[in-house]
Amino acid sequence: METSDTDKIHARFFYATLIAVTLLFFFMLKTFFFALFWATVIAILFSPLYRWLNGRINAPNLSASLVLVVIVLLIILPAALVGTLLVSESVMLYDSVDSGPLGVKLKIFLMGLKNHPFLDRLHLDEAVLTQKIADIARGITNFIVATLSNLTQNTFVFIVKFGVMLYALYYLIRDGQRFVRAAGRLLPIGDARGRRLFERFAATARATLKVTVIIGGLQGILGGILFFITGIDGALIWGLLMIFFSVIPGIGCSIIWAPAGVILITTGHLWEGITILAAGAFVISMVDNLLRPILLGRDVQMHSLLIFLSTLGGIVVFGVSGFILGPILAALLLAVWEMYGESQAEDEQAPAKMDG
Repeated sequence: METSDTDKIHARFFYATLIAVTLLFFFMLKTFFFALFWATVIAILFSPLYRWLNGRINAPNLSASLVLVVIVLLIILPAALVGTLLVSESVMLYDSVDSGPLGVKLKIFLMGLKNHPFLDRLHLDEAVLTQKIADIARGITNFIVATLSNLTQNTFVFIVKFGVMLYALYYLIRDGQRFVRAAGRLLPIGDARGRRLFERFAATARATLKVTVIIGGLQGILGGILFFITGIDGALIWGLLMIFFSVIPGIGCSIIWAPAGVILITTGHLWEGITILAAGAFVISMVDNLLRPILLGRDVQMHSLLIFLSTLGGIVVFGVSGFILGPILAALLLAVWEMYGESQAEDEQAPAKMDG
């Protein structure tokens, strides 16, 4: 009995130590969470290229290095260029809100609202409305500048996080499958369930990025060109914001182009406003309606409402990375509950087999 009690004490102490050390380790790495998360997502996205390349040259180190170079050229350098342009355009747009053409258009728009027979009964305060809308426009540009500035305000921390992401990305590309198999053996949920969770993680990440890059990119480019043609200030910023809002199902970038078209029509710019509304409804929105079902396919097996809520919730909780992290968590939640349902069904069938 004494030996048994001692073994139990040793086992409990071991598991307590295991949990404590694991939690401390992840707490230590929490600063690099998003760097490691994006390294994992990008590695999953480019893993087919690595397997194809390594299958031909049979040199894992060289193949991973070449894939890393491709990632830098295709993703990192363009993102840095777009970020630089976005900051400069945001500053110009911010200045135009007060004294530039955008501020003039806002005043004309509000005067049109005030003179409307129905809205005139509400006794709207033009000065207050002008200030509020200007504050909203300035808030958007401030958010863009502040977000991008926060990424680089501490140069040392930014360089360290960026270096961690690249360093981890190299090994995740080269040894990702080995890491997955090791995690499957170590996790107490079993190897098969571990692989199933990883497959759901990979499928959701791949599908979300695919939809965001293709649909968001097309809508942002079309919207930016449309705004540039119709003479709206800050076309680059609005195009990039359309890419951001395109990740939200059911709302999309219409939250940008629809008010812009209405404001232009109200301020007397009829052909510009009609062009934006028509192109937005029949071109930009159709890109989403036609391509989203094709690109998503069966990769993300979730209801549209769950995708909508998980995307919004992810953005609120995790920031920009939440547009992909939110749906991934929702997909893992569904996978875990599916496994639970299957285990419950197996437990119910076991007594029936024994009785038979």
